[in-house]
Amino acid sequence: MEDGVRPNEGGNRKRSFADLLQWSQWQLLDSILPTGSLLLPFVYSATVAPNLKNWQKLDNVLEATLTNEVGRKASISQGSSLIRVASAVFSEYSCLKSFRDTCLASGSVSFHHAPVFGLICGVIGLDSETSQRAYMFLTMRDVISAATRLNLVGPIAASVLQHQMTHVAESILKKWMDRSVEDACQITPLLDVVQGCHAYLFSRMFCS
Repeated sequence: MEDGVRPNEGGNRKRSFADLLQWSQWQLLDSILPTGSLLLPFVYSATVAPNLKNWQKLDNVLEATLTNEVGRKASISQGSSLIRVASAVFSEYSCLKSFRDTCLASGSVSFHHAPVFGLICGVIGLDSETSQRAYMFLTMRDVISAATRLNLVGPIAASVLQHQMTHVAESILKKWMDRSVEDACQITPLLDVVQGCHAYLFSRMFCS
């Protein structure tokens, strides 16, 4: 063909973009499914009873539940940072700093992210539906942001992806909303095993 132009080139580009977007949807779904089934019950339970005893119990249950070392360490790191920042930002809620200082001194909690998030939402007065919806949104946002930094999707494609997956996230939220920790479960065990191998990668951009 003249100038090396192939008749299919535009179509191939479109197909490639669609395939990539579809692959990204599955990757995002793999992240928000266990967020709903495993973590939302902890967010809910911490939000409706934001006290020290309940938080310690929830944190210990989640510590025993997470068998994936990579995910466990990431949860602790994020939770520790979140409560440190929240206790400084929401200084009018002195109980946050008091809870943190007490647990740091006693070593009674690991500061997992989901119970910490629910605790903070409950203390500052958010209702359980808002806290669970916010947690699901943050998970979607963080996964899409990571995909953008890895150059798997561009900024515009990331916005398209979030828009297309909103109804899926909402259906997962409605399915797992307002459940007790006794209902928490891991519904993607194979992915949990695969994530556990992340630490063995020669080079990696993220901790989990």
